[in-house]
Amino acid sequence: MEQQNSATQEIVQAVNQASAGTSEVTANITGVAQAAEQTGAAASQVLSSSNELAQQSEKLRYEMDSFLATVRAA
Repeated sequence: MEQQNSATQEIVQAVNQASAGTSEVTANITGVAQAAEQTGAAASQVLSSSNELAQQSEKLRYEMDSFLATVRAA
């Protein structure tokens, strides 16, 4: 009977350790998912800023071309 109790206690401890390990893995996965979401949001902001910069660069090029054409014509 003592051996059964001892074996049962060991099983309970093993199950508790496995449960704790599973909880830790779940927390880590949640952290990774949150980091991935933040990275995606940051990448979206960088893309938006890059597109805006490209538009402003194109406008500046057009304005410079117009200015140089005016200077050459004068």
